[in-house]
Amino acid sequence: MDITEMSIPGAYRIGTKHVPDRRGKFYEAWRVTELLEQTGHHFEIRQVNYSVSKKNTVRGIHGTTIPPGQTKLVTCVRGAALDVAVDLRVGSPTFGTFDVTLQEAESGIGVYLSDGIGHAFLALTDDTCMNYLCGAEYVPGTMVDIQAFDPALGIPWDRHLDGPPIMSDKDAAAPTLAEAAAQGLLPTYEQALAFTASLAR
Repeated sequence: MDITEMSIPGAYRIGTKHVPDRRGKFYEAWRVTELLEQTGHHFEIRQVNYSVSKKNTVRGIHGTTIPPGQTKLVTCVRGAALDVAVDLRVGSPTFGTFDVTLQEAESGIGVYLSDGIGHAFLALTDDTCMNYLCGAEYVPGTMVDIQAFDPALGIPWDRHLDGPPIMSDKDAAAPTLAEAAAQGLLPTYEQALAFTASLAR
C-alpha cells in the first residue's frame, strides 16, 4: 500500500497495489502497523458504518467534538464518490481548506482522517456505498455539521453535479464554517493534536 499525507496535516490517502490473475484481483486495503508507522496514529476500530447513496447525494460536512473524537478510514466499496476532507481545527495552518480524492470502488483507494478533520462526499453513481471504519463509537450529541455549500470553503461540487444535490434536512440547514467557529462548535488545532497524541500512548 502507499500512504501519503494530503494537503491537510493529519489526513492521509491510502493507495493499493492490485495483484491480478485469471480469477480477478487481490489487494491489501491497509494494515494497522503500516498506518502507525506512516502516520504515528494508533488506529483501533470501534465501529463500522456503511452509507448507500443515490447519484448527486451530498453527505456532510461531518466532524466530531473532541472528546470523544472519531478518527475515520473511509473507502468506497461500490460505485464512485468525490470524497472531501476539510480542516475544521481552529488555529490550524490549513483551517478551512479542503482536499479532494476521487474514490472508485475498483481502485481500493481509502482516506484516513484524524480527529478534527471533517468529511463529506458526493455520490457520482447510483447505489454508491461508502464504508467507514471508526476509531470511536458514535456518541449522540457530539456530531459537528458544517454547510457543504459554504461559499467561503469553495468546494467544487457544481463541477460534478448533473442535477440538484440530494441532502438530508440536517445537512442542508448546517451552519457555515464561520458560524460554527463563532458558536464555539469547532475543536482547536492544539486540542486535536493533544487528543491524537493521547490515543497513541
